[in-house]
Amino acid sequence: MSLTNPRQMFSNPAIPFAGTVLGGLVPGEMVLIQGSVPSDADRFQVDLTCGSSTKPRADVAFHFNPRIKKSRIICNTLQKEVWGREQILHQMPFRVGAAFEVIILVQRDQFKVAVNGAHVLEYKHRLELERVDTIVIQGTVRVQVVGVVPPTSNPVSPAASLTSLDSEPVMSSSGDLSIPFRMQLDKGLSVGRNIVIKGQINKKAISFAVNLRESVGSNIALHLNPRLKKGVFVRNSFLSECWGPEETSLDSFPFEAGQYFEIILLCELRHFRVAVNGFHLLDFKHRFQDLSRVRQLEVLGDVSLLEVRMI
Repeated sequence: MSLTNPRQMFSNPAIPFAGTVLGGLVPGEMVLIQGSVPSDADRFQVDLTCGSSTKPRADVAFHFNPRIKKSRIICNTLQKEVWGREQILHQMPFRVGAAFEVIILVQRDQFKVAVNGAHVLEYKHRLELERVDTIVIQGTVRVQVVGVVPPTSNPVSPAASLTSLDSEPVMSSSGDLSIPFRMQLDKGLSVGRNIVIKGQINKKAISFAVNLRESVGSNIALHLNPRLKKGVFVRNSFLSECWGPEETSLDSFPFEAGQYFEIILLCELRHFRVAVNGFHLLDFKHRFQDLSRVRQLEVLGDVSLLEVRMI
């Protein structure tokens, strides 16, 4: 999922993190968290709290605590510095070394939680929802984005009218994600298709590239090339054995060495739309018109992949 119109957003927060939700949470809103689980992770937690006091400790309306090594999720409420009865889910949707997306849907009587697009649990309110005004994240976890999404602006793909990224993938690769990575797009590209690429940029990265190309021949319909050292995001095509004019203009450079990233490529009638870390970043007009011949996705360079799928 991508954020189109978040009410609030925190990017690359340091952990432990505590962010005030202006105006508190209301029914229909979503709390969205995108990140990844480090290889040495044991547990982490997301708390929706009533303030941020530490002495005395603020009440915790919803404590969401994945314990990776024990393959369970603990949910609870802290009131007047006393924990209540634990609600335990004997299931582990988080994987060490993998990216994740948590969505907490706020309802009048409960929180509903989805992980990576799949519903995992419901938790009935034990404290008044009106008191919740802070998001706290602690433990061994990397977080890229924390967002609060209002009821009128659900997280969607770069074009709100098209298929949600929670739909079933047409193609998915979660096996061998080693670099260089190549995935065959059996039926080629077509208007309305999304490609989602999640990964981690190497700490000493110089650059990496994402190519949409013919499986036979050398034509590259879309070449995306973030150059970390120079802070430049190059876009181009390679057609008839020749590179075209580079496109580099952007207000900001969205990538950082050592950080998690999510790229969403949306194929539209006249151009590709590109979103990075939840935000639409750029459009690239088609220079290669027969999209059905674009049958290979290629990722090269200084990254580690966590997930690749086409929807």
